[in-house]
Amino acid sequence: MTLQHQLDALQTALQQLRSGSLAAAGFSELAAQQQSLSAALPGRFNDVLSQLLNGLESSALFTEESCSFSQTELLDSLQVWIDKAQLQLQKT
Repeated sequence: MTLQHQLDALQTALQQLRSGSLAAAGFSELAAQQQSLSAALPGRFNDVLSQLLNGLESSALFTEESCSFSQTELLDSLQVWIDKAQLQLQKT
C-alpha cells in the first residue's frame, strides 16, 4: 500500500469515526498499522499522533464531552494532522 493510500485510509477512517460507524479503538488500530507512513514522516508527526490517539481512546470512556477530553476537538486535531502529513508527503 502506498503512502498516499495509507493516508487516504486514515482519512476515511476519521470520517467513519465522526459518523459513529467506527470506534476509537478501531481508528487507533488502523493508525498503528500504517507503519510505512509513520516511517516516512518526521518523528514529531508520530509523537503528535500518539498523543492524539491516547486522548481519543481516553475520551471514548466518556459518553459526553468532558472538561478534560473533547472528542470533537480531538477529531478536528486528527484532521489537522492528516492535512499536515499530506503536505509533508508532497514535499518529499
